[in-house]
Order: sequence, then C-alpha cells, then structure tokens
Amino acid sequence: MRNDKENEIVNVSFEFALKIIAFCEMLEENRKYVIVRQLLKSGTSIGANIREAQNSESKADFIHKMKIAAKEADETEYWIQLCKASENYPFDPELEKAIQSIIKLLGKILGTLKRNQ
Repeated sequence: MRNDKENEIVNVSFEFALKIIAFCEMLEENRKYVIVRQLLKSGTSIGANIREAQNSESKADFIHKMKIAAKEADETEYWIQLCKASENYPFDPELEKAIQSIIKLLGKILGTLKRNQ
C-alpha cells in the first residue's frame, strides 16, 4: 500500500508531532493545561494513525485509518486556531502552516484513493 505520497505524509506527520510536543511543553510551562492535553493528543495522533495505516489489512482499512488521521488533523488545526485567537496563549504560525499542509496532503491522498476505488 505504500507509495511516495504515503511515505511523505509519514515523515511530515512525524516531524509535526515533534513540533507539537515542543509547543505543548512551552504551553505547559505557561500553565495552559486544558489546551496542552487536547493539542498534544490530537497533534500526535495524526502521525500515529498514518503510521498504523501503513500496516493496514486492506485498502478499506487503510482508507479508514487515513480518514481518522484527517479528523485528528482538523481537530489539531482547531486547537492551534484557538491559541491564535486567544490573547493569553502563545501562537506559532509555523504550526498553523504545517497543519494546513498536512490537511491538504491527506486530502490529496484520500481523494486519489477514492478515485481509484
């Protein structure tokens, strides 16, 4: 089931998870615990689901896991946008660009898979 796009998304999502961990550590230092828990969970779950999809049992299973990753990416974007909109939260525009890139890449992968069904 692997091809270059899936390998790219595996790498990009792993690097994103590392950035999320670092950002959440900074949020935790600022005692922003509610957002930390949510953002850390959804932001690292993207790559975990993508990685799990790489070992899927069928094409349908692969698509299902990639859709879960897409949902987690949407949730992660939400938490990042909350940080952006809140006066009292730090915000990293690079995280926003990275999650938007991941959402687009997942959309392309899922769109290609849907067309090839």
